[in-house]
Amino acid sequence: MGILRGHIVDGATGERIDAKVHVLTSDGRFTHPREAVLKRGPGTPFFFCDGSFEIHGGRGRTDVLVERGTEYEPLRTVVDMPEHGVKDVEIRLKRWYFPQENNWYPGNTHIHYDEKETRPDDRLAIDCSVEGYNVTVVSVLDRRQLPYASNKYPIGVMNDFTTAHHVLDIGEENRHYGENSPWGFGYGHVMFLNIRNIVQPVSRGHILTAQFDPDYPPLCFCCDEARDQGGIVIWCHNGRGMEAPVAAVLGKLDAFNLFDPFWMDPEYDLWYKLLNCGIRLPASTGTDWFVCSNNRVYVNTSDGFSYESWIAGMKAGNTFITNGPAIDLTVNDHPMGSTVRLPNGGAIDIETSFHSFYPVHRVEIVMNGRVIHAENDAEGKRTGAARHRVEVDRDGWIAARLWGDGRDSFDQSIYAHSSPVYFSCGRPPAERNDSARYFLDGIDDSLKWIDTWGRYNTDRQREDVRELFRRGREGFVELV
Repeated sequence: MGILRGHIVDGATGERIDAKVHVLTSDGRFTHPREAVLKRGPGTPFFFCDGSFEIHGGRGRTDVLVERGTEYEPLRTVVDMPEHGVKDVEIRLKRWYFPQENNWYPGNTHIHYDEKETRPDDRLAIDCSVEGYNVTVVSVLDRRQLPYASNKYPIGVMNDFTTAHHVLDIGEENRHYGENSPWGFGYGHVMFLNIRNIVQPVSRGHILTAQFDPDYPPLCFCCDEARDQGGIVIWCHNGRGMEAPVAAVLGKLDAFNLFDPFWMDPEYDLWYKLLNCGIRLPASTGTDWFVCSNNRVYVNTSDGFSYESWIAGMKAGNTFITNGPAIDLTVNDHPMGSTVRLPNGGAIDIETSFHSFYPVHRVEIVMNGRVIHAENDAEGKRTGAARHRVEVDRDGWIAARLWGDGRDSFDQSIYAHSSPVYFSCGRPPAERNDSARYFLDGIDDSLKWIDTWGRYNTDRQREDVRELFRRGREGFVELV
């Protein structure tokens, strides 16, 4: 058999860089070095390498695909493998996106490694580097006390994996299920970043912990404790948790994770309705069970990179989520997260722009949850812009999103979504009433669940939860 030695370098600098590699031998087999860390998740199989690799294969055409995050162009090449001897190949990756030049820094706010992961340290080191994150948040969690590999790490920033350009933070996913499945009716899931100490209980309820564990405390109580530590609170799995609107209207949340890890319509629907209620929640995202998609959130900072500035940028709302394309949005020249003030109403000029390695086929401008302008391109574009002017006389928000018909190596369709720009005219949006009523109906159902299905150790616990949801309900009553 022949030997293929690959050497991967940055096409501009010639510097050796790590990457993930797919090698398909002439007889159609995916092959990899024996000790290599393998990609997990759907789509094309890969192995990770530190910039060089060596594999054995039979004579003939051998396909090689190399990827590094989403900011480098994937490179495909065909190698004519010899029957015997060594074939050396230099693989030069071209970078198409340089976000840090404009103070955009990517992060993954939601990762775990499960109990089947035998090499968490190796995977964590190579995942962070190959994906090109500036911020990686790995969260501890408790589910029937299964020995998840990532639970071994202590809470807080891990210096062994942190550099001037990358921060690895060990946070927490605090959560609850209330019925007989992980996706049943329950309080929901929330992420704590930048905390110093674990917030207990990490999980609650008989589905997640022990047979007689109560559905107590609610997540909001733990959000307060995380905030007291200087932490940031991000809701996740937001299409399922009955406490999401309560936490949002009571001001317990700093951002909203969408598509953890795959695209779901209910997540848009819920987020849009919260925005219609005047609740400002920047978009964030992660990949959840290991890096099983290209999802990432880009955060803009005003003074270069540090974890503190990245968190401040997240809270400020100048963010976008994507699995590849870069998207930007301005409204009357105001960036995402800001507010355009129009005391007497007036015209707003909207511009969204994008650039992408994968072709983009549809760009949409969304106002108060409705698409008000869309542009389609059957062939697809890699760069482009859409502009639209609209007259407004009520408060609201504008966001931009895009889609591509192609799929990445995780077999996911291409997307990006901006955080909103808000506008203020002194009158609530027309959509606020219906959105608030939607959440009132949901909270009424939750109160019935608390009274009939919730398991509590004392009447005081049940009343604490009931009172929290009543306070959330009052917040939405004021919006009707």
